[in-house]
Amino acid sequence: MEKFQTLTGIAAPMPLVNIDTDMIIPKQFLKTIKRTGLGKHAFDEMRYDDQGNEIPDFVLNQPQYRDAQILVTGDNFGCGSSREHAPWALKDFGIRAIVSTSYADIFYNNCFKNGLLPIVLPREAVDALMKDAEKGSNARMTVDLEAQTVTSSDGESFSFDIDPFRKHCLLNGLDDIALSLEKAPAIEAFEAQAAQARPWV
Repeated sequence: MEKFQTLTGIAAPMPLVNIDTDMIIPKQFLKTIKRTGLGKHAFDEMRYDDQGNEIPDFVLNQPQYRDAQILVTGDNFGCGSSREHAPWALKDFGIRAIVSTSYADIFYNNCFKNGLLPIVLPREAVDALMKDAEKGSNARMTVDLEAQTVTSSDGESFSFDIDPFRKHCLLNGLDDIALSLEKAPAIEAFEAQAAQARPWV
């Protein structure tokens, strides 16, 4: 998993509330088990019309937000079904951090397992960052995971809380598999001892 330490990038404003996982990645794109290739389908039904043409008014289709790496969103982002494809699609699109007042629990947990940082901030802070994101590509935010801050293009800084273990995993790029591999010597020693004690197994 890619390490997340400091990110400075374009933030796209998406003030809708209750953006669910089917809006993030519609069900017809869930056939793959690959984590790549889903970015082009992120927010598919909001990004494209029935003929597959881009809808110009959708924020991520606007020139100033095509390279957004941060989303500033409305309440309860990632609600709905528990599809891990949702963070896969966001990450593949290029999103590395999301700012909201609240998330659905399963989506929130899946973000950390896939190298995305979901930041929870109070309403006033999200409103301020939403307004800053509306300035377009000239307004770049900075997310500093070590310092646990989000800083607007004007230099206004907001502190956020994060579980220390999840912070450690993101900073060091450790997903569940990498965490298991850290215990490889102990696992190998146990297996060798078990094979000696029970050779018939």
